[in-house]
Amino acid sequence: MKKPPFAPKVFRQSRIREGLPYPLGATWDGLGVNFALFSANATKVELCLFDQDGRRELERIELPEYTDEVWHGYLPDARPGTVYGYRVHGPYEPKAGHRFNPNKLLLDPYAKHMVGPLRWSDAHFGYRVGSPRGDLSFDRRDSAPGMPKCVVIDPAFTWGHDRHPAIPWEKSIFYETHVRGYTMRHPAVPPQYRGTFAGLAQQEVVEYIRSLGVTAVELLPVHAFVDDRYLLEKGLRNYWGYNSISFFAPDPRYMATGAIHEFKEMVARLHDAGIEVILDVVYNHTAEGNEMGPTLSFKGIDNASYYRLAPDPRYYINDTGTGNTLNLVHSRVLQMVTDSLRYWVTEMHVDGFRFDLATILARETYGFDHSGGFLDACRQDPVLSRVKLIAEPWDCGPGGYQVGGFPPGWAEWNDKFRDTVRSYWKGDEGKLPELATRMAASADVFNRRGRKPWASVNFVTAHDGFTLHDLVSYNDKHNDANGEDNRDGHSHNISWNHGAEGATDDPEINALRFRQMRNLLATLLLSQGTPMILAGDEFARSQNGNNNAYCQDNEISWIDWEGVSDEGWALTDFVRHLIGLRQSHPLLRRGRFFTGAYNPDLEVKDLTWITPAGEEKTTEQWQDPMARCLGMLLDGRAQATGIKKAASDATLLLIINAYHDVVPFKLPEVAGGSRWLTLVDTTEPDRLEVATAQTGDEIPVNGRSLLLFELMPDRRSDIGLKAAARALRAASGPGEPVAAITPDSIASGSSPAETVHQPGD
Repeated sequence: MKKPPFAPKVFRQSRIREGLPYPLGATWDGLGVNFALFSANATKVELCLFDQDGRRELERIELPEYTDEVWHGYLPDARPGTVYGYRVHGPYEPKAGHRFNPNKLLLDPYAKHMVGPLRWSDAHFGYRVGSPRGDLSFDRRDSAPGMPKCVVIDPAFTWGHDRHPAIPWEKSIFYETHVRGYTMRHPAVPPQYRGTFAGLAQQEVVEYIRSLGVTAVELLPVHAFVDDRYLLEKGLRNYWGYNSISFFAPDPRYMATGAIHEFKEMVARLHDAGIEVILDVVYNHTAEGNEMGPTLSFKGIDNASYYRLAPDPRYYINDTGTGNTLNLVHSRVLQMVTDSLRYWVTEMHVDGFRFDLATILARETYGFDHSGGFLDACRQDPVLSRVKLIAEPWDCGPGGYQVGGFPPGWAEWNDKFRDTVRSYWKGDEGKLPELATRMAASADVFNRRGRKPWASVNFVTAHDGFTLHDLVSYNDKHNDANGEDNRDGHSHNISWNHGAEGATDDPEINALRFRQMRNLLATLLLSQGTPMILAGDEFARSQNGNNNAYCQDNEISWIDWEGVSDEGWALTDFVRHLIGLRQSHPLLRRGRFFTGAYNPDLEVKDLTWITPAGEEKTTEQWQDPMARCLGMLLDGRAQATGIKKAASDATLLLIINAYHDVVPFKLPEVAGGSRWLTLVDTTEPDRLEVATAQTGDEIPVNGRSLLLFELMPDRRSDIGLKAAARALRAASGPGEPVAAITPDSIASGSSPAETVHQPGD
């Protein structure tokens, strides 16, 4: 028989059963795979199967059942490793909020693994690019050849004895880093593992992180994300990863082995070293952009359900600044986000999350609500309520700034701490009152509803902005490499170059810069609250003045381990010393807010602010805008929990001086001892735990320096108290009246140490 001149495309035919509408996604049960996809407005859903490389489409299977707005089917012949995607049919009516286009292959929102890159072309857009009708036009090209594909997984993994470290909040110290940038230039990481989870799991890397004393790594986004087309055209990439397209799948670029067990092995290695894993997650938007963006997943599955649309549903509400906003008001979208969070905790063993633009997650149709659906869902969930939840409490939408507005159980990035500490050490006037409040865990913001000091996540630098080195080396941003004529990134950096813009050979400037870095790090690690350190700051890593390196997947962002100077490694030792002090002194990480008031039962004040004259600071003195030197006296006998009994920690005195010259400071007389032991001196960082001074002595506090002293107990005191105190774990108890020093309280004429806020105020 003569063959026809051409053969039509013929798909194979797999067996298909009805399956179940739950769980959503592709689920291997040992006998086959159940496929379930939510879409409230679709008219038909086709499951598309591909070869192992995702290059050739093998079959299209119409899902046979539709139950509770879920399309589902069961393939008894499918196995782990099956490569798939969806084509979803329905109305293409942008003016009604519907953008269905079955010519576009779509990623499963619940996909656990992905294969293949996104190779951009105009076919990825549901409309005809360049058409005079814009997004109202309809594109019929097949996007499958350039799309990544989903992969069915077998979730089995031998965790052995892995357990969550469960570090108490008051002991937590976060270390923010990037999987790729942290390991790309690490000499101990084999080349094939650099930039991957396997690289971060290397023994030398884990041991270094453990040696710092930090308790958790906070990883920039690892969910599968998209490189923006306009960045690729400029030879750049979306390095930070805040452009998610899948909330269950790790990004393939971070997997040297191509298997998701690589992420699990990394977690197990870090857990074995006592280090928690916190994920920076982006549930506020997706990579699909606005009405002119591509159709990759959610937009083509059910645009009207997944996204918040404007009153004219052709357009998107853009509270994120990225073009779209995920619609967590919708029950199925909220389910997807909480399912994703539970998956990363239960299956991937992570210990918590930092939520990008978290205000959006708590915004209902009428605005931000601290009792909104997402926050309530997390609070009552038996899994999520037990892990660390950290909010970035702002966005660019209405009422978007919500620092202190999140409910009990949440911690929040505290930009008030960042800005105040930067301003103070820069030498700005009138910063002492607010600095005192920030160093005492920002009780004015967080001391309500039984929240604890750890709710304030304190930081001086983060991935977004200057590194610590650049903060003291540049007055202005230098983002030319981003290709936007230096228009991107924040201009208000509260930075100071100390006399030269960028690198310099001037020894005096460099010495002052390193002292200022020590001042900033010491202020961060000796303040109440939860400290977060940006990876590389501990040895003065620079980005050459780039304060918005989101697109710099290169030496600008990668940590140069072999280029660290001797001064940089000395700074690392200083950080280790600070962290050791913090962890050995419960007084530096109290589980309750200071009251600043005299306790007549214990005859002690937990916190006293001291002037250079060695006396308690008065209201009038707080109002002096020129004052730049302050003592913070922490009495180790003060009540540490809700139980009214004296504690037995060491008494500490912290002195800070942002003035440019020496300030004479009289050491106060304190019950229980007459000698002060120097624990920290940022002017002489190597001179530690050796120098002593007597109470009543007047000591010179060098310009732009920080000192920490410990009161040595009298001989008649129980010498075992000090050792016992350092072994105590700071406990949490019912709230007590709490002092908060604020500019408002000072202006009202009340003494900062006597300004009391009752719980619930």
